[in-house]
Amino acid sequence: MDGTDLALVTRIRAGDQDAFGVLVERHSRAVFRVAYRLTGHEQDAEDVVQETFLRAYRQIGRFESRSSFATWLYRITFNCAHDALRQRPRAGTRMSLDDDGEGGRVDLADPSPGADPAQELSRRRLDARLREGMERLTNLERAAFVMRHFEGLSIDEIGRALDLGSSAAKHSIFRAVRKLRVALEPMAGQRA
Repeated sequence: MDGTDLALVTRIRAGDQDAFGVLVERHSRAVFRVAYRLTGHEQDAEDVVQETFLRAYRQIGRFESRSSFATWLYRITFNCAHDALRQRPRAGTRMSLDDDGEGGRVDLADPSPGADPAQELSRRRLDARLREGMERLTNLERAAFVMRHFEGLSIDEIGRALDLGSSAAKHSIFRAVRKLRVALEPMAGQRA
């Protein structure tokens, strides 16, 4: 039995619904990582994952093997995340992972007994700056940056996933990196 994505797509088209389950299992973690990095919220990312696979199943007949199945799936993930971000309530009305739902903050990091408090504080500040910087990126810049620097996709794969030419994909990544450098610049002087 051939377990490649293309072989699984062929089986799905022939009516084998179990083959789609294999694709979901194979790609769901990567889709969640991308969705989470694009939306910044766990619940939104879970919703995007569900919508991504639902759309992929409905549109499996449109998949052409010009690019990999993963690249095609990233394109759907980007579109679903973009839709979720457009529908999201304005800032300040959304509960984040740092919010306990009652206006208080939840300490997500459980520092080990030997953790250096100064180092932990510095890490948290850096994380907050990075999160703020990522929120300032356009959806396209964020997607291109995430696909390149977190998922390790090539410029060509990113271009296909985002329906861009190679130079536009490079430019989107460049703009994202430049914006993130500006956001993180104040932290540079604090690290010794």
